[in-house]
Amino acid sequence: MHPKIDLKQLPPLKALKGFEAATRHQSIRDAADELCLTHPAVSHQVQLIEDALGVTLFVQEGRHIVSTEEGKVLYPYVRAAFESLLEGVEEVHRHALDKALRVQTYVTASIRWLAKRVPQFLADHPEVKLTLNTCAVEWEFDDVHADVGLVYCASEPDATKFHWVPLYEYALFPVCSPAVAEAMGPNPSPQTLMTKPLVAIYTEVQNWETWFASAGSAFEPSVPYLMVDTLAVALEMALNGEGIALVNGPFVDQDLAAGRLVQPVGHKAVCPGAWGLICRKDMKENLRIRTFMDWVAKNVEDSRSGVAG
Repeated sequence: MHPKIDLKQLPPLKALKGFEAATRHQSIRDAADELCLTHPAVSHQVQLIEDALGVTLFVQEGRHIVSTEEGKVLYPYVRAAFESLLEGVEEVHRHALDKALRVQTYVTASIRWLAKRVPQFLADHPEVKLTLNTCAVEWEFDDVHADVGLVYCASEPDATKFHWVPLYEYALFPVCSPAVAEAMGPNPSPQTLMTKPLVAIYTEVQNWETWFASAGSAFEPSVPYLMVDTLAVALEMALNGEGIALVNGPFVDQDLAAGRLVQPVGHKAVCPGAWGLICRKDMKENLRIRTFMDWVAKNVEDSRSGVAG
């Protein structure tokens, strides 16, 4: 057990920053500029230490200050204390980076979006270890088992509890194979889609109704629609020409660009909420979390502006 430290013998710790900078610069003004404080604020910090110790730490010589003998005695101890604290902080950071960052997302978001970006993130930040935790049903961010989430939120998360970075709107639009689109003829209407098998996700079965309603059509499919448990499965079926899937995020950009999938009808239904990154508010400055969230947000920004990466 460590012995108790009598902190009452120490001057105000916050004021020591002003003393250290003023001593190093031999200037109150330069110390104030470095610390982003006013000249009087740094002078007040120095005065607090002088009052607490009953000594004079600086004397004025012309337009500059010069350390007194007492100031020269105190400075190396203050400097060493700050350097020791910095070493401790760096060690904590190194220890934190040894733990894997737990990222929560969904099966489709992982397979078709995030997992494709993880290798580049790890190449850019080899000091960060990362694990992806996927879930097929639960949409809410699980801050007990995850450090950060790439999730869909129907409304802005509670700002008193969470830090939220929106990335993409939640927009619904149909996709299918070129062969299925060709069979529907040129410029098919929304109603034409209902003559083909529609692939629905059982947890989001209302999305097709939402899309048709926003396109001005009643949802009355003439053939039974196919029910699956994830969008990843729905998209595989669409790629194989087995039906029309309804996309709810940025998960088919490469397939559309390569012509493996097409949009038979260009209409999109923009729904409330967004896809984004989330973490606990009290953890947003954690080095691993901040590094990951900043990197992903920049990756999205670069992809929108056409920057390779």
